[in-house]
Amino acid sequence: MNTDTISQEKRAALELSGKNRGKWDWFKFLLPAFILVLLFFFLPIIITFFISCTNMSTATGFQNWKWIGFGNYKRIITHPDTLSHLMLTLSYVAVTLVFFNVGMSLVIALLTTHIPRQVGFFFRALWLLPRITPVVVYVMMWRFIAADAPYGILNQILIIPLGLETVNWLPAAPFLFIVLVNGFIGASFGMILFTSAIESIPKDLMMSSLVDGSSMWQRIRFVIIPHLRWPLLFVTTFQTLSLMTSFEQILILTDGAYKTEVWSLWAYHKALSSYSGNLQWGFGTALAAILVTIGIVMAFGYMRFFKFDELVQEPKIETL
Repeated sequence: MNTDTISQEKRAALELSGKNRGKWDWFKFLLPAFILVLLFFFLPIIITFFISCTNMSTATGFQNWKWIGFGNYKRIITHPDTLSHLMLTLSYVAVTLVFFNVGMSLVIALLTTHIPRQVGFFFRALWLLPRITPVVVYVMMWRFIAADAPYGILNQILIIPLGLETVNWLPAAPFLFIVLVNGFIGASFGMILFTSAIESIPKDLMMSSLVDGSSMWQRIRFVIIPHLRWPLLFVTTFQTLSLMTSFEQILILTDGAYKTEVWSLWAYHKALSSYSGNLQWGFGTALAAILVTIGIVMAFGYMRFFKFDELVQEPKIETL
């Protein structure tokens, strides 16, 4: 066997080994993220479902708890407040999501990208204030807006000048205020993503639509909206899960009073903040587990609605 044949065989062996090593590069690249997701996402979910099948509480401690299977879930089904908490949560999420977290954020993004750039930037910066303001300060501002006279800003501006009887607006319209408090925060998040997506649309498409004589509404419907399917899917999914699981604004605003105890706040009260002092960790985590399940189901529903399979397809290139 000559030296040329040997060198070719070595070269082929090196190329084959290089290809084999390259097959696992993706795994090495994703391994740190996979470990983080496993530790801080999947493992807490497993622990949550495990505790939800026990009677663990401050009365039993961490030593004397018992395995009760689906006892907590049966208790939730038969609980007299379950339906009211569920309907309140679904209504709160739907209204806040449609009118603020997606609707208003999209409108703001469209408006601020069709006005002078500096003016649009200033207007978007104003909408970021509710998000960057500390939660306690932000919610207390809303409490002063809704308070009865002589402190309530709403009464001072609208009711007293008209000669009408002043109202404490928070107990009078509690659902409206929990939507407003969370809606103005959520609108800023979608506004940032939608604005970035709109500004990344190729200028040639926008100019072509202008040359073709399209109206503003036609450009939004046929040019801009089709390019926002990915941001719409992400914002809708993320904000739905955020609204379902977050409760700190409602906790500070009403603490569940005036029939504003959404599902996540109910779980918090049962597991971590009880007036009786008996924290029902098993029952509270069962409530959280149901919330996680609902969130997963809704996420898959959004993916189907926005045709996720089409979004991740490779572009079709015609070959001559």
